Amino acid sequence: MSLHRKSKYFLKQPIFPLWIFLKKHQKKVRFLIAGGANTAFGLAAYPIIYLVAEPLGVGYIKSLLLASIISISFSFLTSKYYVFKSKGNVKKEYAKFFIFYGFYLCINLICLPFLVEVVSLTPIIAQTLFSVFIIITSYFWHNHITFKNTRENI
Repeated sequence: MSLHRKSKYFLKQPIFPLWIFLKKHQKKVRFLIAGGANTAFGLAAYPIIYLVAEPLGVGYIKSLLLASIISISFSFLTSKYYVFKSKGNVKKEYAKFFIFYGFYLCINLICLPFLVEVVSLTPIIAQTLFSVFIIITSYFWHNHITFKNTRENI
């Protein structure tokens, strides 16, 4: 085999198995990246809003509502345009997206006071713990319901 043929053969080999894995699971990788950004944004939004609003007499529940609306909207944008690359109807997808997070917001409105008042956690720690549950379940909802008509079905 000539050197030229060997180099072509070599370049076609799976030199980087990680690259092949990442290419095969692009949407999952994008979800992890966006999820990290969304989580960082959401985890930062609540404490910032809480710490700014609390001295003004705004309670931790109202701070949670405002932070949730802002964070849900940010997360929708990253999910729609980066993770799932959806070209579907924005209003319909946002409605499905908000139903998921609205449901969790209702549960959160029960759990946060329980964790703060009964368990005696600080609001910031309690909200961080609750966020872990949301992160775990969100991929499945969005992949199979919110953005289910995307090209890359997993």
